[in-house]
Amino acid sequence: MSQPDARVVFFGSGEIAIPSFRRLIEKGPRPLALVTQPDKPAGRHRSTLTPPPIKRVAVEAGIPVLQPESVREEESLAVLRELAPDLIVVMAYGQILPKALIKIPRVACINLHASLLPKYRGASCIQSAIDDGDEETGVTVMHMVPKLDAGDIILAHRMPISGTDTGGILHDRMADVAADAMAEALPLLLAGNAPRTPQDPALASYAPKLERDHGRIDWSWDASRLARRIRAYEPWPGTWTQFDDGSGPKRVKIFPAAAGKGGSGAPGAVTLTPDGGMSIACGRGHLLLGEIQPDGSKRMPAAAWAKGLRSLPAFQ
Repeated sequence: MSQPDARVVFFGSGEIAIPSFRRLIEKGPRPLALVTQPDKPAGRHRSTLTPPPIKRVAVEAGIPVLQPESVREEESLAVLRELAPDLIVVMAYGQILPKALIKIPRVACINLHASLLPKYRGASCIQSAIDDGDEETGVTVMHMVPKLDAGDIILAHRMPISGTDTGGILHDRMADVAADAMAEALPLLLAGNAPRTPQDPALASYAPKLERDHGRIDWSWDASRLARRIRAYEPWPGTWTQFDDGSGPKRVKIFPAAAGKGGSGAPGAVTLTPDGGMSIACGRGHLLLGEIQPDGSKRMPAAAWAKGLRSLPAFQ
């Protein structure tokens, strides 16, 4: 079977999957269908159903869209069997696929994973690579198995991590790398000569799903470590701290900041620098903040915010 004739079903919900899905639409093999998460309530009162962004891409291209609540249901499995795919391609779908589904495609069910496996299995692999100070990351194309991100590796595309990359920047670069990795893997799979390398479980690490509370800053950390955490968690889940001005705790969102040596005061102490900057003492060193966003306010220069206060706060 030639690649343009291959029957492919794409599973994806996150925005990182869009370039790979577009690559299939534009250069083939054209997907038979997109399987994505159901529309979710959004808006101030959660009264408006909002589709995953990738669904809009499918609708514009005339690709049928399937949005089952659970792909484990027999009704969902029956629809996929009727499509008779040669390949199922998955990236950032949001559900663990059951064994019955993985067995459906004639050739393979593959996953495009945003790390160099077996390092960083799980949901927050992009953030973890920056947070841990890794110098490179990449996209791994692997065979899917019922166990989380544990399938045999087909190939991997590596990419460097710079000292200014945020989670958002790396996410967008990785989305394009994933499309390239998929494009390399599909012809190999369809020709029956794709590599298949088992993962070493002893080298595996887990990157859990992040929630907003994970972004709270611990000022006792080393400044360099905090600077990486702030970059890693930008834009999601974001990093934040709080202070008490006498009327109760208030939250402040922190944006990427520069780490420096030395510091003044206990961890969390705030000082204004001679050049108009705002410095926060850490367990070792200090962070020079650029911009912050107090709850209920717009993003603004940190020093301008501090100058508007009656007294400098101590971040907690």
